[in-house]
Amino acid sequence: MEQQSNAPQDIRNVVNFLRSSSAGMKIRVGVLNGKRVDYFKGKGAVKALLSPAYGKLKNVPKVTDEQEAHKLLLSIIPYAFFLRVERGAPTGTSSGSPKQLQITQMQSFVPSDYYAWFYEGSQWTTYVGGVAMVAIMLAGVMFPLWPPIMRLGVWYLSIGVLGLIGLFFALAVVRLIFYIITVIVASPGIWIFPKLFADVGFVESFIPLWEWDVPKKKGKKKRSEKEKAKETNGGASPVSSAHIEEIQDSGSSRPASRAARVEEVPDEDS
Repeated sequence: MEQQSNAPQDIRNVVNFLRSSSAGMKIRVGVLNGKRVDYFKGKGAVKALLSPAYGKLKNVPKVTDEQEAHKLLLSIIPYAFFLRVERGAPTGTSSGSPKQLQITQMQSFVPSDYYAWFYEGSQWTTYVGGVAMVAIMLAGVMFPLWPPIMRLGVWYLSIGVLGLIGLFFALAVVRLIFYIITVIVASPGIWIFPKLFADVGFVESFIPLWEWDVPKKKGKKKRSEKEKAKETNGGASPVSSAHIEEIQDSGSSRPASRAARVEEVPDEDS
């Protein structure tokens, strides 16, 4: 777009940061004019500009509070890197399908609204990935022409990788069998490498060596404000409650009717 090419370098640096994964924004996928586009919520961009990662950048406008973040994001909109959109119904039958998007005429920045990206970010990673993919494919096609020592090295490497994968599956089976035995013999059971499938690093996956399968205790529920108020006041405070009393209307010209009257009475416990 022509507007994007006219953007100052500091604004472009901000946009590149927001479009990168280091910003930590939640990116959603929607459908705009029949095409899939990425979009985000305004408050996600505000949090990204207030994050420590943005503070470490150079040649970018300084942002110290939410007011400055709103002002900076509003100044980016005229360059059409992203535009304000309205989110509609899902395109498919399921609720998880991409939702319809429509560009609004009034372009402003509101943290609770959604904004669609019209900028793909820096393309150098895409180019490097494409060149690497082509190189790998050519190397695979030309494998018969490799020197014998290189082909032998690749064979040993593939055997080693397959061995590691097999060892991992064998370890998973052994730890499951050991757990079932310990559940029967010494309840509640023992897990070998309890963090093997946890979302942790490689080394942390094997620490600790074993652990009892004890369920985590739920934290105590916080006391309600009412209970705290009672303790503060040294006793129960009077609380009024409501009840409905039926009375008969007076009148000789029509049948007797019933009406409801709400009356507040003090609680018996007070």
